[in-house]
Amino acid sequence: MSRKILGGCLCGAVKFVVNDSFDKFYFCHCIQCRKVSGSSHASNLFTTIEHIKWLSGLDKTVRFDHKEGEFTKVFCSQCGSGLPYKSLSSESLIVPAGSLDEEPSLAPQAQIFCSEKARWFTAGISAPENSGYESDD
Repeated sequence: MSRKILGGCLCGAVKFVVNDSFDKFYFCHCIQCRKVSGSSHASNLFTTIEHIKWLSGLDKTVRFDHKEGEFTKVFCSQCGSGLPYKSLSSESLIVPAGSLDEEPSLAPQAQIFCSEKARWFTAGISAPENSGYESDD
């Protein structure tokens, strides 16, 4: 039996538990994932649909399916946090890694759509690290 990981949205309205038995873990740099995440890439884990149990707030989720492509985003209607969703083919459960309360046992396996990677991504990962928010102000 696999370990269970709690997850949810930032405001706490939506909560779930998922089995820590992921098949894939990708950083996706495609333009759509950059737009939907508001960042340099999406960090998505893939598993089977049966591996999730919604604990609360499923009625607070909103699903957006892009009309021109196979692209989906599910998020909390109150805070906008990305949440797990069933793929359009209904074959996979896609779990945004940032929606988990603990780190999964699977490490990222690949970065995909790197031809669309933001140029500032490489500069960002080599920039100085700080333990918290620090500003020149």
